[in-house]
Amino acid sequence: MDPRALLDAWLTSGLLRQSTIGRYQPQVDQWLTWCETHHVHPYAAGVREVAAFCGQRLAPHLDGRPFNGPDDLARLAQQAPDIAGTHDGYITAITQYYSAAYGRGLITGIPDLTELRSGINRDPGAPQKLTPRERAVLLYCIGMWGPANARHYRRDRLIAYLLLEGMRSGEIVRLDSRHLYPQPDGTTEVRAPDYDFEALGAQFVLDPITGAALQDYLPTRPYPADGVHALVLGQGGRPLNSRYPNVLVQQICDMHPLLAQRTPPVTADAIAHTGLWDTPDS
Repeated sequence: MDPRALLDAWLTSGLLRQSTIGRYQPQVDQWLTWCETHHVHPYAAGVREVAAFCGQRLAPHLDGRPFNGPDDLARLAQQAPDIAGTHDGYITAITQYYSAAYGRGLITGIPDLTELRSGINRDPGAPQKLTPRERAVLLYCIGMWGPANARHYRRDRLIAYLLLEGMRSGEIVRLDSRHLYPQPDGTTEVRAPDYDFEALGAQFVLDPITGAALQDYLPTRPYPADGVHALVLGQGGRPLNSRYPNVLVQQICDMHPLLAQRTPPVTADAIAHTGLWDTPDS
């Protein structure tokens, strides 16, 4: 199927709200136009090509610097949240487009664009819990998050479940691998470190679903850099940035229109306030 024919078929599939179509259509159209201009076939494009597209769009906001990815996005999130929010909207639209292509068998995997998100919290108000229906869809999306979505998908699943345990992003990225305590009943107790990294903070007894995600992750956990004891690790065996869980949440929620189109958007804090089993606010 021609890439623009896919865009039309996807937008008229009946899965998207009219307001969402109004946002996605020009955003993906700009991406396809960039691909045509640069002789890139959209179905063969990946994070490098999308980064080049983003660099061109963000150039007026970078004070003449070349776009270098996460550092610039973090700076934009802090200094120009409106620009960062618009940028994340483009990444959502492009991810949804590739999800539609993957669902139709046109590509073998969905490009992992996680690193191209600013991670800005798009809900400026108090976190709003997910409804039971939204939480059910989120659990489905977490389960479907696999090697087609990200290299370290096991780590990502664990992060999502830890958010549902009620942990905040700052606690998750600071979890100490030395403070995992298997219990006789098969559960695992973890301690979220206090802001003095060596001090122990709140105690969490992981739900079996989170414990299973932890056991699935541990054999594939990257080898930590010298002196690093963080449980969840990123590039080079180093701790993740505290904005990563929010970036990840936006990427996972892009897998289903119910979450991708939610107003206010799903954030890491909203998931942490929802929890695994507590009855959410309706």
